[in-house]
Amino acid sequence: MNTIPAGDLKSEESSYQDWDRGGLPGWTYHNEELTELEKEVLFRRHWQVACHVSDIPESGDYVTFDIVGERAVLMRGKDGQIRAFHNLCRHRGSRVLCESKGNCKRAIVCPFHGWSYGLDGALLGAASPETLPKLDSIEHGLKPIEFEVWMGFVFVRFLPGDQPPVAELLARHAEEIAHYRSETMVPAGSNYWSHDMDVNWKSVRDVDNEGYHVRMAHPELQELYGGNYSDEPLINGSCRSYAEFTDTPGKIWSVQKYKKILPKVAHLPEGNQRAWLYIGIYPNMVLSFYPCTVSFYQEHPISAGRTHQRGAIYRHADESRGMRLARYLSTRIDNETTDEDTQLIEWSCEAMNSSAFDGIVLSDLEYNVRCYHDAFRRDLPVMNLDQPPALNTVKAVNAQMREI
Repeated sequence: MNTIPAGDLKSEESSYQDWDRGGLPGWTYHNEELTELEKEVLFRRHWQVACHVSDIPESGDYVTFDIVGERAVLMRGKDGQIRAFHNLCRHRGSRVLCESKGNCKRAIVCPFHGWSYGLDGALLGAASPETLPKLDSIEHGLKPIEFEVWMGFVFVRFLPGDQPPVAELLARHAEEIAHYRSETMVPAGSNYWSHDMDVNWKSVRDVDNEGYHVRMAHPELQELYGGNYSDEPLINGSCRSYAEFTDTPGKIWSVQKYKKILPKVAHLPEGNQRAWLYIGIYPNMVLSFYPCTVSFYQEHPISAGRTHQRGAIYRHADESRGMRLARYLSTRIDNETTDEDTQLIEWSCEAMNSSAFDGIVLSDLEYNVRCYHDAFRRDLPVMNLDQPPALNTVKAVNAQMREI
């Protein structure tokens, strides 16, 4: 959640009082053609966190990752290297690995016809080879996916896009994030969480990209850091939010105990010892850095009115009892906040279908919502239209507008 003080607005916009306070038109939240275009332009062509290096520590360990019709496998090979492949057999397109995570001892074997692949993706053999044309081990091996590891997080990109490499995209955050040593952390418990929501995915971003609602909607966060919150708008594909804890203990049990129990972390600077840090990555992800954990969460569209959200939490490998208790409390606070946000997301999204909805009016404290909306309009100029194009023309109209 992001809040931008007026002082930061002034540096970003010389006349911030005059900036356009309207958001995206309502039709962009319930148009199926637009959603399919978003999948193509915003999701297949932008980096997505698939897992963390600690999720696949040993040879043969793998994680599968599905998003907008794409299926990926992240696997550690016999040589210790991580690789990313399309989870798609070269024979008939079946999933070669069906579980969300696991281990392949020697080979990946497709459950459909038994074609087998090495841990490096090369084709090892096909069932009844005499009935098939000659197959090349590389040409007919699992198709690789572009991937990159940054601070322990493994990013994938299914199609080439305008985003630079992850290290370049997040370069301005690297010095600060390096202090957390996130690449050394390990999964916390069963790790991955996920759920589906009956909303448009942009409604999730709209709520998450502003802290104007914290005082009213999130009593735990208000007691944790209250007004001690600073934010940077979306700049070149990323944004930063920083929340330093208040000095008061608070009245809510989880916040009170968290502030009291949280141990110091020897390798963190003083300014990060009692603070939560968020790095937003356009179009749909957040990396969270707390003294006790690091985590990620992301959402993606299933349809215009259905969204899948997933994330994972990672802990210190040498976690002390005090740090474990602090992690439990911070997760409890986050879970309460997520439940509260889910209700707000549902209410704001359903409003887009109402005959009474005539747009939104953004506060100075919601400037980052506008930043994201401007980025959506840049990448999909059809979103600039107040009314949807005629049926079956959204993609064509968007292409025409990109040429203008």
